[in-house]
Order: sequence, then C-alpha cells, then structure tokens
Amino acid sequence: MDWNGRRITAIVENALLEHRATSDATSYACIDANQRAAGTIIAKQNCILAGVGCVPRILDVYAAFDGAVTSHYEVTSHPEVFDGVRLHNRQTIAVVRHNARVILSCERVILNFLQRLSGIATLTRKFVDAVSGTKARILDTRKTVPGLRMLDKYAVRCGGGQNHRLDLSDGVLIKNNHIALAGGIVPVLERAHRNRRGSQPIEVEVQTLAELEEALAHSAEAVLLDNMSVEAVKQAVARCARAERHTPVECSGGINLENVRAYAETGVDFISVGALTHSAIAVDMSLRVTPV
Repeated sequence: MDWNGRRITAIVENALLEHRATSDATSYACIDANQRAAGTIIAKQNCILAGVGCVPRILDVYAAFDGAVTSHYEVTSHPEVFDGVRLHNRQTIAVVRHNARVILSCERVILNFLQRLSGIATLTRKFVDAVSGTKARILDTRKTVPGLRMLDKYAVRCGGGQNHRLDLSDGVLIKNNHIALAGGIVPVLERAHRNRRGSQPIEVEVQTLAELEEALAHSAEAVLLDNMSVEAVKQAVARCARAERHTPVECSGGINLENVRAYAETGVDFISVGALTHSAIAVDMSLRVTPV
C-alpha cells in the first residue's frame, strides 16, 4: 500500500477535517504546548493487523494542516508486528513518541482506521482459514464504505483474501439487472462480446443450471453462480469442467462461515463474500498515553 499516495492522503485529510483535529479544544485547554508523550497502541483482542502504515501518515497530514507543529516524532513497533500478522490480546502494535497535544488530537482517527481495517482483515482470515485445503479463493466485493474502498480492499488482502473489481472499469461483470435490461442472457452476452473494451474477460451471473447452459453456449468466459444451493453449485462446477474452454467458476450469495467450507468443497475457483467489508466488526484497540 502506498500510504503517501494522493488518494490515501485525501482519505486521511477528510478524516482529520471531520474531527477538526487541529482545533482540539480539550487538549489545548489542558495540555502544555511543549509536553511530549508516548502513545502505546494496544490490541485488546486476538486479531489480524491491518493499517499500521496509516499512523505516520496521519501524523504527517496533521503537521501539514498545523504549521505550529515542529517537533519530530517516532513511530516504532516490534519487527514481528506488521500488516497481516496475527496479534494476541494485550499485544502492543506500535508506540508513537510525539508532542502530547498532537497524539491526543490524532488518537481517534488513528484508532478508527486501525480498528476498522483490522476488523476486515480478521474476518477475512476466518473465511480463508475455513476453506483451507481446497482450491477456492476468497474474494471481496464493491460493498465497501463510500470513499474507503482502497483501504477496505487492502485490509482484505492483509487477511489473505483477494480483491475482485476495484471499480466498474475493471472488467465486464454481467449481473441480473443487465440481463433484464438487455432482454436475456443471450442478447446481453452478444452485446458484451461486441462492445467490450480490449480483452477484458466477460463474466456473467446465473441463478439456475438452465441459465448456466445458456451462458456457456454463448461464450461466457467466467460464471458467477448467485444464490445457488451447494448441490446446484456442485453440478454447475461439473458442467463447467466439461465445457470446451476453461471457465472459472465463482459463487456468491448467502455464504457465511458456517457454510463456506461446503461451497469450497464443490470445486469452485472463487467465493465472493460481501460481508468481508460491509459487516466486519471493528477490532477493539486502545491508545494509552504517558508523559516522557
């Protein structure tokens, strides 16, 4: 992740502006301007870490907002603590040594990013572990918080998952609404093959085995099995294996930690799970500050 990139910088800037971090009335009233402190970020539960690189970026952007911030800072962590690593309850993530007012003003922004991203990574790892030993790979979706997609999808990678499309330009994924508007699977696939840009693969969503037959007969290059039972997915995988060309198979819809293993054992290539980003529970973390 390029934490210094323009898009990440814009996300951090918006987060600090939302908090009006440079106008922290409480820290201004209570803390000496020259006080230095050490802020220790602690995981308060077992989790997968994601987002530690945001800590120095937040401090840098804060300094760009507040020209009065001139004191240097350090962000240190143990060599074995990095994004994607499994943390234990009470484990230290990083220590920030900086002006005390700045630490306090950035505290919530730092924790909000770390807690959300680590929550996504932790849930993703649970799905990845659940399908271990099969060929299925766990994918995310575009069901992300508006404005935070790059970070949400980065957290999925930290958890061992893979990213599907980053945005609508990344590939042709024909879903039920496209099919309805175009008049069916056959005409929509004909249009897609005629109008696609370059060599983008064409994936089409199907909900029945009959729709799958139509898709394969009209040169679908990948299929998404939507809301199909485990038994139906197994039959679909077997049918795709007999197709003239290799057709990657993805399934989605109603898949959770209780049934993901069963879907993985059907032989699908990919399992997409919207819950990774739309329903992940933030990890519990804290930031403890002491004077230095």
